[in-house]
Amino acid sequence: MLLKHYLDQGASKAELSRRFGVNRRTIHNWVMTGQLDRDLSAGERAYTPRPSVAHKLDPYKSIIDARLEEFPKLSAKRLFDEVRAAGYPGCYERVNDYVRETRPREPVEPVVRFETPAGRQGQVDFGTFRLPWGRRHVLVVVLGYSRLLWLRFYSRQTMPVLMEGLESAFETFGGVPDELLFDQMRAVVLSDDRCAGGGLVLNEEFLRFAAHWGFLPRSCRPYRAKTKGKVERPIRYIRESFFYGREFASDDDLNTQAAGWLDEVANVRRHGTTGERPAERFERDERAVLRPLANSPYRRLGLRQAPQPARRHVPVAVEVERRPLSVYAQALQ
Repeated sequence: MLLKHYLDQGASKAELSRRFGVNRRTIHNWVMTGQLDRDLSAGERAYTPRPSVAHKLDPYKSIIDARLEEFPKLSAKRLFDEVRAAGYPGCYERVNDYVRETRPREPVEPVVRFETPAGRQGQVDFGTFRLPWGRRHVLVVVLGYSRLLWLRFYSRQTMPVLMEGLESAFETFGGVPDELLFDQMRAVVLSDDRCAGGGLVLNEEFLRFAAHWGFLPRSCRPYRAKTKGKVERPIRYIRESFFYGREFASDDDLNTQAAGWLDEVANVRRHGTTGERPAERFERDERAVLRPLANSPYRRLGLRQAPQPARRHVPVAVEVERRPLSVYAQALQ
């Protein structure tokens, strides 16, 4: 009725297409087929379903169904070989499509993310990005309550880099959360030793670092909603919202643009879960309850100090009065 009214008023089909989001050809088809003039009391237009088309696979679907019911994880290639041996003359792609549609799927347990109090928890991740001059590793720290994000790109993924980055993040936050959860960082945070029960043992150096700053380190391997908490894929968010489609001249330019993106986009967006801006939520509820910063940066055990420059030996000038030997002989007498 609305389209007919505007057409009667002289509006063009192109204008109506833009206004109502309907393809111009569709409007033209409605006009040519008289659908705009039909009686509305006739109700909705009825469409009949398309007649089914017989496929070569139809006689063999029962074989596939029975095999999948007994062995749900059989591959499509294996099932193709079996129906082929039974006389199926068609192609593999048809079998693969049917297996994908009918394979029993295990019920997916919904992820129920839980909230932690302000200042309680943070998550640490490393992600790898490829640049024209080599690979760079982004260190990401996310506060669990406010979702405030900190990141920096490094050329290496090592223990000193991790410690330096965490200290910079703590300085930016103005405090330290009670615990940090580490995801996919076994090579950096964990030692190669295993305890008697099969659990992984945290690196002793990192434990000293954690004690210095006053947080509890925890590992999140494998992923569990109750341990990883509410942080939703920070690396993927950085790739899609920041990294893709940008050009970087150097490592300094990369980190400069990343810092600007944090201030202008990541930390001021309205978060999909909390419904609030991370920066506002952090300032209002979380900054004041973070643990205080350590009095000084962490000093690694066994870290060699830079050698002190050798002091230059400057001889002391002493004035000596010169006398002839006769003077000494006379003094002896």
